[in-house]
Parts: sequence; C-alpha cells; structure tokens
Amino acid sequence: MPRYGQKTDEEISRAGSEALRGAVVGGAKWGLICAGLGVAGYYLSPIYRGLTVQFKVYIQMSGMTLGGWLEADRRVRAYEFAARRERKRMGDEAVWRHWESMMQDEGRKEVTKKQENS
Repeated sequence: MPRYGQKTDEEISRAGSEALRGAVVGGAKWGLICAGLGVAGYYLSPIYRGLTVQFKVYIQMSGMTLGGWLEADRRVRAYEFAARRERKRMGDEAVWRHWESMMQDEGRKEVTKKQENS
C-alpha cells in the first residue's frame, strides 16, 4: 500500500499516457498554427524569406515543442485534478455508508427496545 501522497504504478502509467496524448495533440495543433504563420511570413515578410531553411525548421519545431509541452502539462494537471476529485468522492461515500450503517443499527436497537417493552 502506498503512503499518503504516493502514486501507484497504475496511476503513474495512466498519467504518462495522458501526457503522451497531450504532447501529440498539442504538437500537431501548434505545428499547424506555426506552419500557417510560416506561410504567411513567407508571402508577407522579406526578412522571413531571407532566413535559411534550417532556421525556418528550427522555428517550426520550436512551436511544435512548446505546444506539445503546454498541452501535455494541461492534460496531466486535469488528470490529477480528476483523480483527486474521484478519491475524495470515494472517501465521502465511505463516510456516508458508515453513517448509514450506524443509523440503521440505532433504528434496530430502538425497534428491539419497543418490542421488549410491549
């Protein structure tokens, strides 16, 4: 059993796969945005046209890397928030079941007392 705050291997694996999906989606989305900006820069800016191919690729890859990192981070934080909310809900349900069983036991005791007294 993991100590408080430690994650199990399954939780770590799920968070990692969520981060991977976020990185791929973010890289693709920001890659398309940077490609559009590159095309616009090519037609509108003589400075951008004068850059070397290597530098243009660097600019494109920088945008894709940034987008992948941002989306992966966003998805992992959302996953952790959902997991924390689910653990809290399960804890609240356990407390609720405990109180329900206590109330049922109290009700049974009262019924038993009434039957003994009559």
